[in-house]
Amino acid sequence: MTNSSKDPSGGGPDGAATPIATGSRSGRRPLQIGKGWVQAAGLVFLTGFFVVVLMGYLTYQSSPPIPQRVVSTSGQPVFTGQDVRAGQDVFLRNGLMEYGSIFGHGAYLGPDFTADYLHRSADLVRAGYGAAGSDTAAQRTRTDFKTNRYDPTTGVLTFSDAQTAAFATLTAHYAEFFASPAGKTGLRPAAITDPTQIRQLTSYFAWSAWASAADRPGSDYSYTNNWPSEPLVGNAPSAHVVLWSVLSLIALLGGTGALFAAFGRWDWLGWHGRDQHELRFREPQRVRLTASQRATAWFFLTMTVLFLIQTLVGAASEHYRADLGSFFGLPLDHWLPYNLVRTWHVQLSLFWVSTSFLAAGVFLVPMITGRRDVKGQHLLTYTLLGALALVVVGSLLGELAGMRGAFGRAWSWLGMQGFEYLDLGKLWQLLLTVGMIFWVVILWRGLRKRLRAESRANLPWLFFFAALALPVVYATGLLARHDSGYTVTDFWRFMVVHLWVEDFLELFTTVMVAYIFVLLGVVREKVALRVIFLDIVLYSAGGVIGTAHHWYFNGEPAAVLGLGAFFSAFEVIPLTFLTVEAWSFIRLGARQEARSASDFPHRWAVMFLVAVGFWNFVGAGIFGFLINLPIVSYYEIGTALTANHAHAAMMGVYGMLAVGFAVFALRYLVPKDSWSDRLASISFWSLNVGLAWMVFVTLLPLGILQLYHAVDVGYYDARTLAYVGNRTNTLLEWLRLPGDVLFIVGGVGPLLWLAVRGALHRGRHHDLPDQDDQHLFTEVQHLEPAEASAAGSITGAAT
Repeated sequence: MTNSSKDPSGGGPDGAATPIATGSRSGRRPLQIGKGWVQAAGLVFLTGFFVVVLMGYLTYQSSPPIPQRVVSTSGQPVFTGQDVRAGQDVFLRNGLMEYGSIFGHGAYLGPDFTADYLHRSADLVRAGYGAAGSDTAAQRTRTDFKTNRYDPTTGVLTFSDAQTAAFATLTAHYAEFFASPAGKTGLRPAAITDPTQIRQLTSYFAWSAWASAADRPGSDYSYTNNWPSEPLVGNAPSAHVVLWSVLSLIALLGGTGALFAAFGRWDWLGWHGRDQHELRFREPQRVRLTASQRATAWFFLTMTVLFLIQTLVGAASEHYRADLGSFFGLPLDHWLPYNLVRTWHVQLSLFWVSTSFLAAGVFLVPMITGRRDVKGQHLLTYTLLGALALVVVGSLLGELAGMRGAFGRAWSWLGMQGFEYLDLGKLWQLLLTVGMIFWVVILWRGLRKRLRAESRANLPWLFFFAALALPVVYATGLLARHDSGYTVTDFWRFMVVHLWVEDFLELFTTVMVAYIFVLLGVVREKVALRVIFLDIVLYSAGGVIGTAHHWYFNGEPAAVLGLGAFFSAFEVIPLTFLTVEAWSFIRLGARQEARSASDFPHRWAVMFLVAVGFWNFVGAGIFGFLINLPIVSYYEIGTALTANHAHAAMMGVYGMLAVGFAVFALRYLVPKDSWSDRLASISFWSLNVGLAWMVFVTLLPLGILQLYHAVDVGYYDARTLAYVGNRTNTLLEWLRLPGDVLFIVGGVGPLLWLAVRGALHRGRHHDLPDQDDQHLFTEVQHLEPAEASAAGSITGAAT
């Protein structure tokens, strides 16, 4: 039996590169798709980032001012701008963004402190002006809050006497709330007792409430586009919120129809070629592994351990919503308060997913090049693992100590910064960025000979560029500073939360999945390249500018709201389209498996990739668009529907993908007699059914009920502990328990067992001749010459 093609760039038996017969003067293999794809991707990508830069300029120019002084009508001091900034530090240092929220952003147990202060102060002001039913009192209250008395020439903001009195009353209220020795709020007992810090924290809440109600100069809506909904001060959805909601729906329907019409007419992707040819999949133990690939076994074990811990602290944070008083009789808030376990839950989700991605990148490099490791590659891989462990352990312990007042003035460097998704201290954030750069260097060392032989838009280069983008984009989060204004800080925070997590990880995901299918022989390289460039075009058109849907109500001008609403609608289009096209991927693979003369060894790894497609459409597409409409977000932000989208998208897409990468690699690292497809199948079904239970039984109905309550009664009330802990919500929270148990025991448990086996064996069972052989399949039938060239350049082998 002979293979139909030979790899012109893969390397010979001694590991040396063989000449590339391409006819190119540069000696590089020419571009495998039309230049129009590259040009379109570059143009749309640059346009998207130009608009982001423009929005950044508007952010710095139009964010709510922090006054130098706030005084009463008689000139008596109320608080200062320094108090506001110090209050923000108190808020962040104590992890309150992982308990409640500010401007709607943060965690979902505690109140939104912007809405909380606004409602309570408005209630006090109205009571000070007369009876609750007095029209005069109601009008004077609205006037007090809507009138912008900030003087930009002097930096002085004037509060009415009634607002000044409300500030003093609410300072006492928050002192009682945060200094309560009894706990029972999800925070540790006596969390904040210093009167100065309480006053500073109240100043921060008061400033955010002022920005949410006072009219923006020259406009008839507030700095936050009239968010939150609060009838007492006259806050209701602005015309921008309603108009851009309608236009975004039109954009979604029109864009989806146009895309499907175009691709239905011209078949630009071209799903054909490999489906006509029979493959013989090589048994995993017959594929030679390098030392760096064997080292990744410890990464996948670390990943699974972090995954297990993340699910356990997630279960603890969920229990607070089911029973705020105790953890089955134990005072959990004394040792592990909600804001700490929620911080760990969010951080660990990024850590374990990133660990899998780092390992998968290292694991694929020898398969891409067909070469042995360069000297010292495995030692650098182990060094990367050690650095990762240092960052994970150091940041988690730093967050624990930081919330308890450790580190003094260095709290934001060694403890926690306190920004959701960027909770880890600045030092750990910097080290994590350096670690990802170090990972890119490892990939470069392994790929550089192959890259020299390739056009810079071919698959190996796209793999490298997608990896390089991860530390570059993550590094923008370093610009989020605790001493900057909230709006500016949130602009940079969402460079990580949205651009890094939702766009560039999505791009890296597409490249990795496409490359795995090419390495397995399921699709041609040209098809994979088209999918990747289509992904770049579609996500650049919607995802990059669509970052602004996170900034609707945090102090950005209305122009940013309009851009975010309109372009975030386009984010759903690639999710819809690529999900449909993913089934072509899967059907192609199924036909290959059915005709193959050998068993397909990666059934469950591919099944996890199928799950990624499903959850991408449901979690990121449907649930994401549900909360991205401005008029829905206006009432919904910071409620259980946000958590519903986050769980379905983060775990359903990146979590399933990370597990799929692990299962793919472990299939080579674990001997055949120690491998269990049954354990892999149990993990697959348990994780997916458990996640579906979590979403559809608990989070989605909770979110719908909370959204209804926010519209019907009020946003402030929908975010109170009293509402969150009512009887109906408590029942729904307890109903989540079976799904959580299935997810942890049936999903993570078997995966951990397979990862342990991988670390114990580390691919040492492979018994091959002394030659390089990284190819994963051979072809039984001859390909047509044109297809042989495209396929053989990536995966050709001889048997």
